[in-house]
Amino acid sequence: MNEDKNEQLRPSKMRGVAFPKAKYGVILAIILIILVNFIYYKETIFSFFK
Repeated sequence: MNEDKNEQLRPSKMRGVAFPKAKYGVILAIILIILVNFIYYKETIFSFFK
């Protein structure tokens, strides 16, 4: 009976939404941070190679 109550914790509108695994969110966040930092510091990074 406790298992049935645990399944009903999400709001009714969110019950049909499939949430991605947490590890994919972490990987996506790391990729976004690296990408934004590369765009922001592009000139500094390329200045090391000259």
